[in-house]
Amino acid sequence: MARMKLKQGDKVMVVAGKDRGKESRIERVFPAEGKILVEGVNTAKKHMKTNPQQPNSGGIVDRDMPIDASNVMIVCSKCGPTRIGARFDQKGKHRICVKCGGDL
Repeated sequence: MARMKLKQGDKVMVVAGKDRGKESRIERVFPAEGKILVEGVNTAKKHMKTNPQQPNSGGIVDRDMPIDASNVMIVCSKCGPTRIGARFDQKGKHRICVKCGGDL
């Protein structure tokens, strides 16, 4: 299992699949499965049963489903979608943009 380079809150662009081209933020990361949950991407309809404690809670709701981490690229503020590298210094490990060399 490879180490996950993406983190919660990162801005990413979808590069493969039905939502190709969309940019959004990562809501949750599932490192064991190699999947991430991106808000507004890979939306599915879910049929929810009514809960007696919460009236008007049932029906059909839209729900974001996880996508594979390989189908997204992190977006650098300077140069757009890019790959991620690492730099080590006295403070520790930093994620860097491969294109421009800036910190992410």
